[in-house]
Amino acid sequence: MKLSRRAMIKDGMLVVSAGMVMPAIFSRGVASAKALQLDHAHTAMASNDHTLIVVQMAGGNDGLNTVVPYTDATYHKMRPTLGLAEDKVLHLDDRLGLHPNLAPLKNLWDQGHLAIVEGVGYPNQSLSHFQAMDIWQTLDMTGNGSEGWLGKLVAGLVDKDGHPFKAMDIGTQTAQALSSITTPVPTLASTQSYRLSTDPTEPDGGNARLQALLKLYNTYPRSSPYAALLDTTALNAHEGGRQLLQAEATYQPAVTYPQGPFATGLKTLAEAIVQGLGLRVGYVTLGGFDTHANQTATHETLLKTLADGLAAFYTDLEKHGKADNVVVMTWSEFGRRVEENGSLGTDHGTAAPLFVMGNAIHKGIYGEPPDLKNLDQVGNLKYTVDFRSIYATVLDRWMGASSKAVLGGSYDTNAQNFLPQL
Repeated sequence: MKLSRRAMIKDGMLVVSAGMVMPAIFSRGVASAKALQLDHAHTAMASNDHTLIVVQMAGGNDGLNTVVPYTDATYHKMRPTLGLAEDKVLHLDDRLGLHPNLAPLKNLWDQGHLAIVEGVGYPNQSLSHFQAMDIWQTLDMTGNGSEGWLGKLVAGLVDKDGHPFKAMDIGTQTAQALSSITTPVPTLASTQSYRLSTDPTEPDGGNARLQALLKLYNTYPRSSPYAALLDTTALNAHEGGRQLLQAEATYQPAVTYPQGPFATGLKTLAEAIVQGLGLRVGYVTLGGFDTHANQTATHETLLKTLADGLAAFYTDLEKHGKADNVVVMTWSEFGRRVEENGSLGTDHGTAAPLFVMGNAIHKGIYGEPPDLKNLDQVGNLKYTVDFRSIYATVLDRWMGASSKAVLGGSYDTNAQNFLPQL
């Protein structure tokens, strides 16, 4: 079957990963090809082989029932139904403890592999899911950002090494944090779903077109302005799909992962790390934290899912000798209001804790403990740690990147010593 470059672009017969249509890619061809030739100082390519796994707790996690101020009388007064009793909490110190369903994370704490940063937020915090998620992911404080903070980092990694799995997002739609002007990130719901797919209506499933594309690629002039673009999209998807399926065929998890998409996603990321696919940034989302009503059962289930999945992931890496090079960081777009509502839930809040996990972590509780007697005008906690300082710490001290270049500004990392200096 003959297939010209013009026909390939015109017909749009290929779909890369989850819905990345080739004509859309090529319509950006000139701009992207030029962008790939630019000086990538702004992407601050990381200088080591460390891996960062980012876990999004989507919906707005209730931080006060995650890291519980169990000795605070105001907490129990404002949460007569939802408040957790002292004897139910997994004590971290004489004032804070973890939700009982976070026992696997408490074990990591006891081993010295967990840090908790309290009071994380930013000035004039948004209570809108969409705007808050945009701010956390792009650092555009208007909530209208386009390029993600991880996307800027990944652009340098991929442009430097040309590897299809320098970053990976588990899901059906790429997280905004990974959005990049120049570098599409592989996004997959499962290992089997990541491949080049052609036209299933053709008798051979479009295989002839695929073979024609590969033949065309092999004869395509490497000096062409579209060559780099082709390398980092269609051919990376083809080669990446082959590598991923090959890795899956030989990967033997060292633990039994829990059932469900969250743990399965973590297993896929562990597979990429253990099998040496070059993963530097992994992303996975656990949704459902918008607990306006009947919070207790929902939140219990979500926290168990989070803790069991992360514990399995850590143990798998540890038994494969890979845990030293991996750090996990969680985030949620906001916390919940201090006072419970009339529907046995909590409404949108502001500051909340996040977790950082790994062998390199300096165990501890960072930031200020929640002050439930000094709330803002609508009854929400006041933030004490800017989330951008957490990002800066991870970039500077773990990824070996310039946080100023990636984040577009300087943020204090000295107060957040949960990671050692490189």
